[in-house]
Order: sequence, then structure tokens, then C-alpha cells
Amino acid sequence: MANYADGARTPRTLTEREQRALLKVTGEHRAGFRDHVLYAVALGTGLREHELIALSVGDVFRDGRPRRRLLLSVFKGAGKAGGTQEVLMSESLRGKLRRFHQWKARERECLDDDAPLFVSRLGRRLSLRQVRHGFIVWQDRAGFERRVTFHMLRHSAVTNLYALTNDIRLTQRFARHCSLVTTMVYRHPSEDDLVKASRGCGVERRLGPTCQSRCPPSSR
Repeated sequence: MANYADGARTPRTLTEREQRALLKVTGEHRAGFRDHVLYAVALGTGLREHELIALSVGDVFRDGRPRRRLLLSVFKGAGKAGGTQEVLMSESLRGKLRRFHQWKARERECLDDDAPLFVSRLGRRLSLRQVRHGFIVWQDRAGFERRVTFHMLRHSAVTNLYALTNDIRLTQRFARHCSLVTTMVYRHPSEDDLVKASRGCGVERRLGPTCQSRCPPSSR
């Protein structure tokens, strides 16, 4: 198990700054609230993008109020496992979803149990293509200096939980991994660990200004 985890590639994640910037720009833009909630749910639950767009109103709300446990009928391995999975939602996320339900009502979106939770401007269930395109647009508006994929939100969610708890078993349950081996890769340093290390232990800081004259500019 340890050998596999040590040799596996570290999951790519968003930094804390990127996560905050993404939620800020979508939360403040008048046309961004749907995507703001979409990204907040992704970061708060670790759901995969196909699991998110498959959500219906009744999976998340009961009698107009957010459930404590989100119901998943579409999830990785659902064809073999069957049934449903439950995902616990935090109070802060439920508060955001409560406002989302009110917003959907004001926008006159369908709130029947079998209606899609996240819909396009035409009132149809969001497609993977639309989600990925929108994610690129919001990255640009948030001022990202690199391109990230939507699946990195899931990696970020799992990494955030492990960093908070340092409990690999709890992280496995959160990520809904069948095998602990899959979760072990999240023990590796994250993007934030690298950023913090480069700030605190930079070559210039350790060697002083002489490094500036000895190191030629990069040719790249």
C-alpha cells in the first residue's frame, strides 16, 4: 500500500487563493450565482462533475429545505453497486443552498423533485461541456495564472479535508473511495504546501541578494 501511494502521482489541486478567488468572482457577479453554488457544492462535498450535473432538486431539498445528507443516484460505480449514496453537507453549505432555492424560485425555475438542480439559460440540465466551458470563463475572470480542470475541485475538496483532520480514514469516507490505497496519495504535499514552502524557504531569502547576480535569467 505504501509503495503504491509513494509512487502515485500527487493529485493536482487549486490553491487556497484560487479557491477563494473563484468563489468570490462568481458570488459577486450578477450572472454567476448558479456557478457559485455549483463550485461551492463541489468544494464542500467532493462530488465529481457528472455527479453534480445529475443532481435533481429532490436529491438536495425536501419540502424546500436543504437535506442534511445529499442523495446520489448517479455516482462512480453506480452500475455495479446500485442503490444510492449519501453525502453529508455542512451547515454553511446548506445555508448557501437555502439561498439558491430562493434564487431559483425568483428566477421561476422548476422546483419539482425530479427537475434538474443546475440548469442552463434554456432551462435544461447543464451538460459537461457547458460546465467545463463556464469553468474556463470564471478562471479568466478570477485572474488565474494557469489553467485548471473542473475535476481539480474534487481533488481540492479531499485535500482540504485531509489537511484539516490529518485523518486518512475519514478522508477515505469523504472521498467515497472503495480502497484506502486510492486515498493515500492525498498525504503527499499539495499545491498550497509548495506555494508556502517557496515563500518561506526561497533561495533569495536563504542566500541573500548575491543570488540575484549569480543566477542568469531563465531562457524560457
